[in-house]
Amino acid sequence: MKLSHLDDQGRARMVDVGDKPDTPRQASARGRILMKPETLALIQEGGMPKGDVLAVARVAGVMAAKRTDDLIPMCHPLLLNHISVAFELLPPQEPAGLAAVEIAATVRCIGKTGAEMEALTAVAVAGLTIYDMCKAVDRGMQLHAVRLVHKSGGKSGEWVGE
Repeated sequence: MKLSHLDDQGRARMVDVGDKPDTPRQASARGRILMKPETLALIQEGGMPKGDVLAVARVAGVMAAKRTDDLIPMCHPLLLNHISVAFELLPPQEPAGLAAVEIAATVRCIGKTGAEMEALTAVAVAGLTIYDMCKAVDRGMQLHAVRLVHKSGGKSGEWVGE
């Protein structure tokens, strides 16, 4: 299998999508940030000194999806029609006894290339924002399992990862 972002000499390149038709595309990604149960309780209670953690993280995820082509060198700029970022608060689980915030993002557009990177970037930046908002009380938080879970549209059609 040949990597599309390498030319015949192995140099990085941006893929030419100029001849591809515009088609509806959608991508969904997920990830989670692990934390102490006390940190999750503060998020739930609105007790973080920097403010509403999940509201800020949601806006950060949306902004990140819109700026993905500025962050990832070979990404094409896309005109995004929809971006959603949602959270699920998960109670402590054994064996580590850590709580978590599950992050989900979905991105839709009509374009020549997919929105997978935008969905993944939204999840990653939302998670990093949660870390930033909560680091004063829990520097041991961990961003985990950022992954694509679904994509549809384009020549390759639908892919489901979970």
